[in-house]
Amino acid sequence: MDTAKNKAVFLDRDGVLNKELGDYVCRLEDFQVLEHNFEALKELQNRGYLLIVATNQGGLAKGWYTEEQLATMHQHLKNLYAEHGVTFTDIYYCPHHPNFTGDCDCRKPKPGLLLRGIEQYNIDPAQSYFIGDRERDVEAGTAAGVTGILINSDQPISEMLDLIK
Repeated sequence: MDTAKNKAVFLDRDGVLNKELGDYVCRLEDFQVLEHNFEALKELQNRGYLLIVATNQGGLAKGWYTEEQLATMHQHLKNLYAEHGVTFTDIYYCPHHPNFTGDCDCRKPKPGLLLRGIEQYNIDPAQSYFIGDRERDVEAGTAAGVTGILINSDQPISEMLDLIK
């Protein structure tokens, strides 16, 4: 019986995969993919890591954009990366906002999104990482047993590759 587990690199979205705007990205026209990360993510994928996006999308709860608009942005993200040989295993998002929907267990810094991925894809947290541009991303990673890597918004992931074994 094969009990081998997968390893993953979880990725925050805004400021990591697309340009940080300082507020919610509500429209496809404002969704600017960070092309400097194509190569680094391809390398991680070649090293055997699943690539999973985990993003807070409180703008949904605020009514600033719809699930359909979000799906369009995520499809655009997947398509652009796919053109460079990069496949996202999944994209998880928290649609809640504490001021509008109360407490949930999926909004980072809580680990719910990561735990979902760990469970769904048989991932070993000890061999996995979470790259994010906010302290809450690292906290969520730590709470899920995953190594957090804090980067600056829009910083090339290639500068962090040596931290990932």
